[in-house]
Amino acid sequence: MTLASEERRLGWCLLAPALLWTVAFFVLPFLAMLLLSFGHMENRTVVQGFDPGNYIRIFTEWTMLKALLNSLEITVVVTIISVVLAWPLAAIIAFRVPSRWQRLALLLAVLPFWTSYVVRSYSWLLVLGQNGVVNNALLGLGLIGEPLSIASTRAATVIGFVHFFVMLLTLTIYANLIQLSPNYTRAAADLGASRWQTFRHVILPLTLPGIATGAFLTFVLCIGDYITPQILGGNTELTLPQLIMLQLGRSGNFPLASALSVVLMAVVTIAYAFSSRWLRLDRV
Repeated sequence: MTLASEERRLGWCLLAPALLWTVAFFVLPFLAMLLLSFGHMENRTVVQGFDPGNYIRIFTEWTMLKALLNSLEITVVVTIISVVLAWPLAAIIAFRVPSRWQRLALLLAVLPFWTSYVVRSYSWLLVLGQNGVVNNALLGLGLIGEPLSIASTRAATVIGFVHFFVMLLTLTIYANLIQLSPNYTRAAADLGASRWQTFRHVILPLTLPGIATGAFLTFVLCIGDYITPQILGGNTELTLPQLIMLQLGRSGNFPLASALSVVLMAVVTIAYAFSSRWLRLDRV
């Protein structure tokens, strides 16, 4: 047996546990869900078959289509706002904070991750409520005459998401910024580039992988989240995860819930394909 074949065999042996885990706990459950999505309900009993009716309902019934659109709209808005807020924060930590204090700054940035997701959402509900901190502050400053209706709206859902994902994006962008050599900016300055030109043509393109990674993680976690829209959104408009839970909890329609889940997985897969393709182009 040659050395190369031994190395390949060792590689497969090391990879085997991860492959088995993925097949057992992801591939097989997904295939089962995909198979179930082509069934239908008869007298609260699942009848298995190959009926695309569930998928037709998703894209023809306005309630379900609207839930998908709501999820996409909220996710895109949250991702854009999080990127816009996270880049300056990451740049401040990387370039303005002394190196001996950067670990402390990063520690403070990840503090929201230490709080329970449910507790964090309910905290925002208290902050944004009729008698919450935001309304009381605005009333005290005389900026508004009556409390604003922020809680139980899409705006509250977006705020809750952004609070969490800004920190996630800050970490991914910071990881790129800290690796940038000061020689890049010096070379751009020597060539007559302004600060804006240096940022646009040098720094920003070099941090795009970190932005894309954080944006993709934000997209995946946001579009599949059930807790934040349920608590902060107040059921004023359904998102896709909420609709899936309604089909499971109230209707008991497991085939339709499976079809909705497959659609959600398809959206995430498309986002991943777009992100990976874009990153490959960025590296060329």
